Amino acid sequence: MTRMVFSGFGGQGVLVLGEIVATIAMHKGKEVTWMPSYGPEMRGGTANCSVIVADTAIGSPIVQSDIDILCAMNGASVDKFLPRVKPGGLVLVNSTIVTQKVDRDDVEVLEINATDIAGQVGNLRVANMVMLAGFLKKTDLFTLDDITTVLKQRFAGARSQDLIPLNIRAIEIGMGE
Repeated sequence: MTRMVFSGFGGQGVLVLGEIVATIAMHKGKEVTWMPSYGPEMRGGTANCSVIVADTAIGSPIVQSDIDILCAMNGASVDKFLPRVKPGGLVLVNSTIVTQKVDRDDVEVLEINATDIAGQVGNLRVANMVMLAGFLKKTDLFTLDDITTVLKQRFAGARSQDLIPLNIRAIEIGMGE
């Protein structure tokens, strides 16, 4: 069982990021839960989601502790969820926004300049996809082909088609960093 938390400000795409990871896992035949949590604000408030991926039935969708992977898009997310990451866990940090250092030596930390890289791609809203590149680098949960398949489904609408190459480019650039 892999227990993940994706967290940041509303508008950073953390719920979409968690949904994409959950959808990929479902396509791979895994048992999956995705549980969003967000404040009343549309943008700028807090947002996070819990994703659990397992080979067997999952008893509860809530991840309170023993987090295997934390994806923190802002400093408040590090403050709130870092103590809940289990020893040996993985912490992905958007180092463009998170200024504090992760103060634990029992977890693996990958700092990703996600917002800066998204700016290079030409759209700050793809910072979540740059963070997804960190998953590709550090886990064996999925491949770029898996992501591409899910992105094509997620953005299948006529108005959203142009987002597919933009998101894939952000992931590819993030992989090169």
